[in-house]
Amino acid sequence: MVPARLGPAVAMVTGAGRSVLAGWAHARGDYKLRRAAAGPSAPLDMALRRPPRLRLCARLPDLFLLLLFRGCLIGAVNLKSSNRTPVVQEFESVELSCIITDSQTSDPRIEWKKIQDDQTTYVFFDNKIQGDLAGRAEILGKTSLKIWNVTRRDSALYRCEVVARNDRKEIDEIVIELTVQVKPVTPVCRVPKAVPVGKMATLYCQESEGHPRPHYSWYRNDVPLPTDSRANPRFRNSSFHLNSETGTLVFTAVHKDDSGQYYCIASNDAGSARCEEQEMEVYDLNIGGIIGGVLVVLAVLALITLGICCAYRRGYFINNKQDGESYKNPGKPDGVNYIRTDEEGDFRHKSSFVI
Repeated sequence: MVPARLGPAVAMVTGAGRSVLAGWAHARGDYKLRRAAAGPSAPLDMALRRPPRLRLCARLPDLFLLLLFRGCLIGAVNLKSSNRTPVVQEFESVELSCIITDSQTSDPRIEWKKIQDDQTTYVFFDNKIQGDLAGRAEILGKTSLKIWNVTRRDSALYRCEVVARNDRKEIDEIVIELTVQVKPVTPVCRVPKAVPVGKMATLYCQESEGHPRPHYSWYRNDVPLPTDSRANPRFRNSSFHLNSETGTLVFTAVHKDDSGQYYCIASNDAGSARCEEQEMEVYDLNIGGIIGGVLVVLAVLALITLGICCAYRRGYFINNKQDGESYKNPGKPDGVNYIRTDEEGDFRHKSSFVI
């Protein structure tokens, strides 16, 4: 019996090589190999015929190719995984599958590495769990890795490396991408309470916990809003644009129909969350009231100005000068000086007489 893994090698042998292979199978009495050598399109009786004898020099190239493929497939360590892109919810457990399919080494060396943010760290090395997975991970079988209580920080690339010293190809590796999904929390919504007709209004919705990043949708009176009001005839009286990536809802010019109760929903593959409803009122501008208010202010300013002018004309703002002599110190008589000394502690009178 020829091993099943020689199937691809047999398929690559053509022409004279098939004749060589058929002769070898005939000599061994291997029907399956004779059938494979005859080719998938050959009838059954052709597979049972004795192959024609060809010169050995014509058979050698394809025979060498067959032996070369057989030597590469036998005695080489090979890995596979049942799931290379596992997806799991936060705080659940996950198995990173790494299976040795071919190896002649009974005790190969196993290593797991974590690749995140362009940095590579050990997860399993020297037969023990390393790093932040210590205490919540283990090796299943010989090579698979199981992680308990996964968190969003565990989302990364994990590389399983096997070194088999007794194999022709000693090293093989496989990379597994782990995605940990996190349900969004209640988003923070900001809705203006009152906006005049014709003015611009912006509504905000933000959520920072969900992974992968959530998408946002806005609702008005429990009716979902499209990303562009022009895309739906139902909102022909509105003019807004919704960015589902950032959660921003922008009205370029609000109308009376835009009044209502608004709320936002943040959602990803792990779940969704919504904020509380908030009311936005769109009101008309009272032009008459505005003009009346301006006129009242102008009238008040005119009265104040008139009052100031009248008071100024009547002299209320003129400073009456007091008699300077009444506020001055008494004048010193001629020929008399007042000198203060430390011994007296007061002024000493000094007289001088002018003759």
